[in-house]
Amino acid sequence: MQPLTPERIAQSNLADLLIECPLLESALLEAGIEFDPDERTTLAEKLAQWSALRGQAPESFLARLIERIDELDALLGSSASLEQLDIVAGRDKSAQPEQVERLSLKPGDLLAIVGPTGSGKSRLLADIEWLATGDTPSGRTILVDGRTAESKRFASGGDQMIAQLSQTMSFVLDATVEELLGLHVESRGMTAEVVQATIVAANQLSGEPFYGYTPLTSLSGGQTRALMVADTALICRSPIVLIDEIENAGIDRRAAFNLLLSQEKIVLSATHDPLLALLAPRRLCMRHGAMHSIHQRTHEEEAILADLEALDDIHAAIRSQLRCGQRITPIHLEQLRRNTL
Repeated sequence: MQPLTPERIAQSNLADLLIECPLLESALLEAGIEFDPDERTTLAEKLAQWSALRGQAPESFLARLIERIDELDALLGSSASLEQLDIVAGRDKSAQPEQVERLSLKPGDLLAIVGPTGSGKSRLLADIEWLATGDTPSGRTILVDGRTAESKRFASGGDQMIAQLSQTMSFVLDATVEELLGLHVESRGMTAEVVQATIVAANQLSGEPFYGYTPLTSLSGGQTRALMVADTALICRSPIVLIDEIENAGIDRRAAFNLLLSQEKIVLSATHDPLLALLAPRRLCMRHGAMHSIHQRTHEEEAILADLEALDDIHAAIRSQLRCGQRITPIHLEQLRRNTL
């Protein structure tokens, strides 16, 4: 958001300023100033009219207005800072110490969390979401930049540390995609252009495109999760993203990871999918409720990952044929590799 200056206020009409400075609308309404969002008058003229009616000097009121906008921007537009996240070991289901004593993550890191059902993957994600301080069943402690952060558990606005993407998402709000994103963008003090960028990014993850005027309640499960991934990446400023089994989300999983990591977020994903597990440079193996072992991706696994990605491309191509009502034709792995080289 560009700062309001006397020059901009004198030269720009109110309609343009409301687009460039979304928080201006909230500040004007708080002050009791009613206006038409499409009004072509300048803000200086509008404030002069309002001040004349109430016997106040326009200059002093303008100073208070700018001060209020700065306060809102600091409250809603700030983002939680994070240089390192540490997971300090607790205990397993038998109260024995975890094998992995400490795990450190930095912005841009992707960690896969693997293990059989019931091994403790969801418990680990819950501990991180809670910013645990030894006060959960696992006894783990989560450190933010080397310190406990229980004071941030109920943070609001841009200070929220954690964003979570789950398997099941649905909307009951009677609104369009554009209206929902517009409210989120406005609450962050961001410009309206981010709304369209988010819709474009979501459609790159989803099989069937949707639009700004699409009602939220008509989105499919895959479209809903694609929208939430894009929103989390481009609008939400939380530096940590927790994902629970995105392989069941009906979206382009690799593109989703790339979008989130492009925003320098720490991404932790619990998964049963070998492709997603190997996409992460490191993977944490859970066993009996505990962090059992940590594995770095090897050169041999990178070769296996290339094969899995090719097979995933074949699967995606066949899925596209089915969705388009086409006859299924053979797609050979070697041919697909040659086409992508």
